[in-house]
Amino acid sequence: MSQFENPEYFISRELSWLEFNERVMEEAKDKKNPLLERFKFLAIVTSNLDEFFMVRVGSLYDQVQAGIEKKDAAGLSPRQQMKRVIARAHKMLDEQYEIYNQSLMPQLKKAGIQLLQPKQLSQQERDYLEEYFLQEIYPVLTPMAVDVSRPFPLILNRSLNIALLIERQEGIDTFATVQVPAVLSRLVPLRQKDSYILLEDVIRMHLSKIFPKQKIKQTAYYRITRNADMAIHEEDAPDLLKEMEKSIKKRKWGQAVRLEIESQADEAILAYLQKELDVPGRDVYEIHGPLDLAFVSKLSKIPGYMHLQYGALVPQVPKELQGETDIFEAIRKNDILLHHPYESFDSVVKFIEKAADDSQVLAIKQTLYRVSGQSPIIKALARAAENGKQVTVLVEVKARFDEENNIHWARRLEKAGCHVIYGLIGLKTHCKITLVVRREEEGIRRYVHLGTGNYNDVTARLYTDMGLFTCKESYGADASALFNCLSGYGDAPSFYKLTMAPTGLRKKFLALIQREENLARKGKKARIIAKMNSLLDTEIIQALYAASCAGVQIDLIVRGICCLKPGIAGVSENIRVRSIVGWLLEHSRVYYFYNDGHEEFYLSSADWMPRNLDRRIELLFPVEEERHKKRLQACLDLMLLDNRKARMMDQEGGYSKTGTRSKKPVNAQEAFYQLAIEESRIKENKEEKQEFQPVTAKNEL
Repeated sequence: MSQFENPEYFISRELSWLEFNERVMEEAKDKKNPLLERFKFLAIVTSNLDEFFMVRVGSLYDQVQAGIEKKDAAGLSPRQQMKRVIARAHKMLDEQYEIYNQSLMPQLKKAGIQLLQPKQLSQQERDYLEEYFLQEIYPVLTPMAVDVSRPFPLILNRSLNIALLIERQEGIDTFATVQVPAVLSRLVPLRQKDSYILLEDVIRMHLSKIFPKQKIKQTAYYRITRNADMAIHEEDAPDLLKEMEKSIKKRKWGQAVRLEIESQADEAILAYLQKELDVPGRDVYEIHGPLDLAFVSKLSKIPGYMHLQYGALVPQVPKELQGETDIFEAIRKNDILLHHPYESFDSVVKFIEKAADDSQVLAIKQTLYRVSGQSPIIKALARAAENGKQVTVLVEVKARFDEENNIHWARRLEKAGCHVIYGLIGLKTHCKITLVVRREEEGIRRYVHLGTGNYNDVTARLYTDMGLFTCKESYGADASALFNCLSGYGDAPSFYKLTMAPTGLRKKFLALIQREENLARKGKKARIIAKMNSLLDTEIIQALYAASCAGVQIDLIVRGICCLKPGIAGVSENIRVRSIVGWLLEHSRVYYFYNDGHEEFYLSSADWMPRNLDRRIELLFPVEEERHKKRLQACLDLMLLDNRKARMMDQEGGYSKTGTRSKKPVNAQEAFYQLAIEESRIKENKEEKQEFQPVTAKNEL
């Protein structure tokens, strides 16, 4: 496929990700979204950028420091990528604060919520804040001065700080810093209704009480982002958990890759911070407003303003489970296809809880990648072990930014008597599967749940994912073989239905794409629809280009990064790429192949990325029942019709909304929820009516 190696046929991964964050920011601009939802999207832009700098920019920084000149598929060296990324990030931050200052804040004031500056306070409010500072804030603060005996302190990653220049009697200025406590709310309520001031402003107003009898010459808010791209030498680690704990601590003190500082900051303070933090000018971001806009999502917590936001989405009971009291009996009747969050994730939780307490259940085996802080699934697994069942749990302790949480749960499960596996050396276990082994009258029966998303009851209300319950023997045998492989470090098993990465998934996807190409070359109809989070893999992209050239019609629904360029004459003219960014985070992976009329549908935990295909344990599983295939086809068709939240990608990697002019407006996420409501449970022989109430999900990296 050398004819498709031209760098002009590819888009830089990093620039494509920034385009995704731009789409999130468009939702903050969209006046059709309620005001407080627009603030939430603005907060998401901030948290997304934080993670982007910690991981992606951190990685580029390491490559540049190491002198690596290898170019990516788009023909850019790490240094060239860094240059373009930084320029784009500066522009994005400027745009973000323009939305905040010029659009959202004036509307917030009109709505009745005020975020006041110190100069706007009355004397009564100042007196109140002085008392509040002394009673609530001052005891938490730890001021740190720099002098001969006290070196420049370690500044915590992503912490908000106040820098000070203090004039000494000798005429030499001293630097000091005060960390704004993250344990306190950034929004400090004032006595007048729905009026607030930021915590850092309250601290700045009372710095003289922290540094008495000293002349404070200048102050400035600042914040740094550190390189958090961790390298774990798993093969040499005698204890993986301890090695992970060490690495988590190191993440807090990695090299600073970004310095955010208020735009009015004194030049002397900026120069001092740059020198001590070793931050070049290109990595300094002057902020025209409050630093770290993640706090604006908390505005939705202010009571009395539900009319400025969407209400809570009410997940419905899946159709196949309506009226069922025994989930095992329901699964024996039919395979059950789930579409979250429109259909409740509680069915998955109850499946595991039922297994934990069912006297006929002998064993539970499960993989966990990310779970919530108060996970009911963890509690059920611990209870199952305490009830004497054989419980095996693979907890992936290398799940980025969830390492601490997962280590905590792993230790709790071990104490309860579970057999815990801490992932595999050199691979992350990212697949989502649960196996329940049950003794029944007919003999041993295995119940399996497979999913595209995490076993996280919190994000399951915000992320769109799909899952399948089955007790078919072929799936049960595959599940047993998989867990035996994971727990015994054996060779990759042979499967009846499943395909696993890194052993066979790349080959499977390439074969499926190749089959459509071959059919197209024979003059037959050929079609591919693929929905995923990211498309980066060069070999997959080249295979899609070859299929397009053969005449295969290809629709890609890619939420985030997409390195493929659609619509290039003679290369990708039969490929269309769209991204849906809405009030829920699109997270499901669905793959469709026409196969000469013998249509095949697959669900997976894997995106088309090198890490998913080569460096992770992932699963691809077929959906075979005709009624479920029809449902998946309808889902894909609806997403392809979306003209409210979908954006179409152009040849240069830009995106534009499809528009609703002369078309009926279609919002796929709203439509899915309405459909779930229509099929919701019946009470007293009457259908419960519920109005559509979307929620905003975190569109994270």
